[in-house]
Amino acid sequence: MFLASFEKFTLVDYPGKIATTVFTQGCNFRCPFCHNPELVFKYKSSLNSKNNVIEKKFFQFLEARKGKIEAVCITGGEPSLQPDLLKFMSKVKNKGYLVKLDTNGTKPSIIQEAIEKQIVDYIAMDIKHTLNKYEQAVGIKTKLDNIIKSVKLIQNSKIDYEFRTTVVPGIHREEDFKEIADWLKGSKKYYLQEYREEKILDPNLSQKTFQKKIDLEKIRKILIQKIERVEIRNYTD
Repeated sequence: MFLASFEKFTLVDYPGKIATTVFTQGCNFRCPFCHNPELVFKYKSSLNSKNNVIEKKFFQFLEARKGKIEAVCITGGEPSLQPDLLKFMSKVKNKGYLVKLDTNGTKPSIIQEAIEKQIVDYIAMDIKHTLNKYEQAVGIKTKLDNIIKSVKLIQNSKIDYEFRTTVVPGIHREEDFKEIADWLKGSKKYYLQEYREEKILDPNLSQKTFQKKIDLEKIRKILIQKIERVEIRNYTD
């Protein structure tokens, strides 16, 4: 695994659980509003030894925290790009921990295999935009069929899940969420995440967002008509 680091303790990354979060390195999207820009580009292979050290320390930490930590959240970057992700998840699961996977949904085969092997307990998938504006949000060409397939896989699974969108003034509009509500109709849970312009991938994005606001509560009322549970997630939560 290309690991950047891990956070030893979190009460917010896995809803209702005491967890630790591990960050993978490398992402196939270039979202200008990404709040983890240091995780977007993959380390050179010469740094493999550093990743091995981090992974070893991570599992040592899990052994030492048995009975205190309940879950492991795997985030990034984009974890599904890691060639040994499923092996890593299985190892964590076999140690008795719940496993949460954060993903952008570009690798539905990974999601499907994790579900079938019962090595994931919670999936959080980012919904970047309406389908016809997806590439505008992610900064590259992407296979929308994979995004659609991942959504359906997650919706039809028996595991807990959430969809979530970081709502960015200047990129998203309130009316966009009518389309998203139709697309995700019947989903169990959707989080609207507050955009915070501090550390982002593209500093020039501020030219689009400057002095622009978007009403998250108004968007929530749009979504709640077709999605079971819709909440606003602030950074202070």
